[in-house]
Amino acid sequence: MSYLIGLIYALHILVSFFLIIVVLLQSGKSGDIAAAFGGMGSQTAFGPRGAATALSKATTWSAVLFMVTSITLSIFAVRRSSTPASSGSVLSGVKPSTTNSQPAAPAPQPSSPASQPAPAK
Repeated sequence: MSYLIGLIYALHILVSFFLIIVVLLQSGKSGDIAAAFGGMGSQTAFGPRGAATALSKATTWSAVLFMVTSITLSIFAVRRSSTPASSGSVLSGVKPSTTNSQPAAPAPQPSSPASQPAPAK
């Protein structure tokens, strides 16, 4: 089972790097200078799209594979954390501190303003 998780981790890391590279290699949808100033260049915002290029297909499939590996790794993490050996509190193995064995002294009560003498004028 640990070999499978290691394989999925390795695949997830490779897909992550591949996805970063493929996204950075693509050009923007409105990459020409006319689009920066509001002009309609060769690529319009809602115009007809050309056929999907190899980079866009690679981006789609690598994004799908990234999501599948992410979900699979999160499922494995939840199952591993819910085993009886690891259940319990984080502080279950911590011993209480014995350095301060006496309770803290209560704070002094403030005196009421009526009992204090009035300031002299």
